[in-house]
Amino acid sequence: MIYFLTVNYYSTNLVFQLINSIEKTSYVDYKLIIINNSPDDNSIDNLKTESVLIFNARTNLGFGCACNLGLKWIYNQDPQAYVWIINPDAYLIENTLDKVKLFLDSYPEVSIIGTIIYTPTGEVWFAGGHFISTTCEILNKDLLTQTDKAYVACEWVSGCSLIINCRIFSDCPLFDPAYFLYYEDFDFCKRYAKQGHLIVVTKQFGVVHQASSITDRNIFLKTKHSTYSYLLTLERYTNLLVQTIKLTRLISYAFVLIFIKPKVALGKLYGVLIYWKRCLTAIRERSTVKLL
Repeated sequence: MIYFLTVNYYSTNLVFQLINSIEKTSYVDYKLIIINNSPDDNSIDNLKTESVLIFNARTNLGFGCACNLGLKWIYNQDPQAYVWIINPDAYLIENTLDKVKLFLDSYPEVSIIGTIIYTPTGEVWFAGGHFISTTCEILNKDLLTQTDKAYVACEWVSGCSLIINCRIFSDCPLFDPAYFLYYEDFDFCKRYAKQGHLIVVTKQFGVVHQASSITDRNIFLKTKHSTYSYLLTLERYTNLLVQTIKLTRLISYAFVLIFIKPKVALGKLYGVLIYWKRCLTAIRERSTVKLL
């Protein structure tokens, strides 16, 4: 069984488009699990069918925690499931699901599969993730257009379109709840790669993504969350020197933008403030433990 998992945040029209694309390409059994991060959005209930299940969060959980809610439910139902996490502003390309089933049966060794992702105009939006550890550069690198391989191993794949082979995991794979939005896919891949799981990207099937069609509704919140998550990622995956340099550049750039793009600038500064508060809380907790 293939389970699709998507997170709704006031995007019923986009989820409807996603459902239509699944139905047009479906030759295998599937279910779509919708985690509703906008509980007052009753319009999403109109999409409920035998194949479409909706779980209402009490509040906006963020992307990773909402996905965890769905992943836990799916894993309890079927630990052998394939779970395709897909953005509500993405949709499948024609004749997709038959190719997916064949791929998953042919390459049972892969744990996490990222698909090639196109823009609505047909340009490649994502085709593999690269990471430079010395500078903590998290890059989108095209690993697919110049190869005929069924898949290419890479360091991370986009959470916009990500398939999890649950049967390889001894426990339910989960995102780190410390991330509200952005960089949770990178952290997810890095953590499970460290445990020996194979992360790959393929162009044998893909999706079309209407990038930022949801997050651009509120630039301040988008920038705040991305800044906080970026700093958290720097903390985990680079050294103190690189972290300090990048933080200094980030703050300096925010002050440059304050009169040009005030919402972006304030979002960056607020993200830094939240991160600093988190660091101070962690220091206090460690101090308390030492005293005890």
